[in-house]
Amino acid sequence: MLKTYVILLIAVAFETFGSACLQASQQFTRLWPTVGVAVGFIGGLYFFTLVLKVLPLGITYALWSGIGMVLIAGVGWLMFNQRLDLPALIGIALILTGILVINLFSKSHFH
Repeated sequence: MLKTYVILLIAVAFETFGSACLQASQQFTRLWPTVGVAVGFIGGLYFFTLVLKVLPLGITYALWSGIGMVLIAGVGWLMFNQRLDLPALIGIALILTGILVINLFSKSHFH
């Protein structure tokens, strides 16, 4: 099961990279960030499909999107100087709490 979560984290890393490149591409007007968008999203979806062999779609997507949102918020803050206010930080904490609840208490995350 650990391998499945590692693959999910790889998928999220690719998707986060693609999202950061999307911002950097300036509406697809810069070549290399645009290439990064394609590589990031294609790679992310590929690894996402590997996780679906083990975890159900709803749980996989909840984890993918929650972890991805937290990571891309951090990337936005670090790379693009996008500040988060208190309600945004509280929302991120709730997302992280949801991820923990799914993994620690839910029995539906296994096939």
